[in-house]
Amino acid sequence: MASRVVITGLGVVSPIGIGVSTFWKSAMAGQSGISAITSFDPFPMDGYRSKVAGQIRNFSAEQHIGSSHGDRVDRYAQFALAASREALADSGMDMEKESPHRVGVIVGAGMGGMVMGEREITQLYLHQKPHRVHPNFIPVITLNSASGIVAMATGAKGPNFTISTACSSSAHALGQAWHTIRTGQADAVIVVGADASITPLVFAGFCSLRALSSKFNEQPERASRPFDRDRDGFVMGEGAGSLIVESLAHAKKRKARIYAELAGYAATSEAYHMVIPREDGEEVATTMKLALNAADISPSEVDYINAHATSTNIGDAVESKAIRALFKNRADKIAISATKSLVGHTLGAAGAIGAIATTLAIHTGHIHPTANYDNPDPDCRLGGLSRDPQEKKIRAALLNAFGFGSNNAAVVLKRFRA
Repeated sequence: MASRVVITGLGVVSPIGIGVSTFWKSAMAGQSGISAITSFDPFPMDGYRSKVAGQIRNFSAEQHIGSSHGDRVDRYAQFALAASREALADSGMDMEKESPHRVGVIVGAGMGGMVMGEREITQLYLHQKPHRVHPNFIPVITLNSASGIVAMATGAKGPNFTISTACSSSAHALGQAWHTIRTGQADAVIVVGADASITPLVFAGFCSLRALSSKFNEQPERASRPFDRDRDGFVMGEGAGSLIVESLAHAKKRKARIYAELAGYAATSEAYHMVIPREDGEEVATTMKLALNAADISPSEVDYINAHATSTNIGDAVESKAIRALFKNRADKIAISATKSLVGHTLGAAGAIGAIATTLAIHTGHIHPTANYDNPDPDCRLGGLSRDPQEKKIRAALLNAFGFGSNNAAVVLKRFRA
């Protein structure tokens, strides 16, 4: 019989707070972490259509992870390590008492070490001195650098890999951790989602794609507005989220506090378009349904959805259609919130940060508001969306995450019952 899987630890680095306590307090207050980008040193923002992002301005690598790690990893991996250390401490799991080959690390990352990558390629082309490229360039920019550094810092010697599926990366990481534990390959997995790609080239690329909001450059905190009639694109963010997941037997053995149960997961491909989802929402609805089937939960038991909700015109409308298609008459009775309205779209970290918000909603019975939901769009109006915090006892919840490359992920979490 497959093992039940539970969540026992949380850690986060986000534009609205470093640390779960600060993050959750800010989220419940509906605080926006979106601010103006003043420049990409050494050149100004004049040439960029969008000039706002969910930036983390007060992160000190030396303070949060120590100078030895900070000096040899990219910003996204620094975030990953800080979040995973908090999650591990929160879980109460003592790695010195664990069998190291029974603890894995699975990371979701969309872009990898872009801070060093852009810096070094710029220096190479400007000065044409190949011998001056940073000696750690390759191990730092690889997508699995975060999973490697987390394993080395914690001593976890179990399954270790990185999933990169753009915006759904860490939702898939969470799902793969569920599989890994259920199939007996590990007792516990440190799951992390991380990205730090507010860099000159990546930001320019998203601007050229016409994917980013540009109407609210003078009012940054209003720019990320999922499901709102005035939305005009997503707002880039950066950060990391980490969750400690383990088998129920393992958690019980060490008398761990359990936040919620990780109950199901589904991954699909729309096989449709690299950037645009199918407009009828059919594939998104199918993904949610498959995740509920995996959890042996009916749509009638779902009380909350943490929506993917990027604040793009087509994306929000498609997700709304999918929710209505699956839940039918119950669609307006399900509480829904969009974490990206507060922190922006953190790319590979989005699924993990959304999962933390979902876990805390289940654990506390409180759901954070959706910021800037001022003028509900008739094309994606849902009764459970609110600009105010909601209080609700949640039996089961869905976390949605959809990524470039035509891929979808849905994760089911539920209130833990012994």
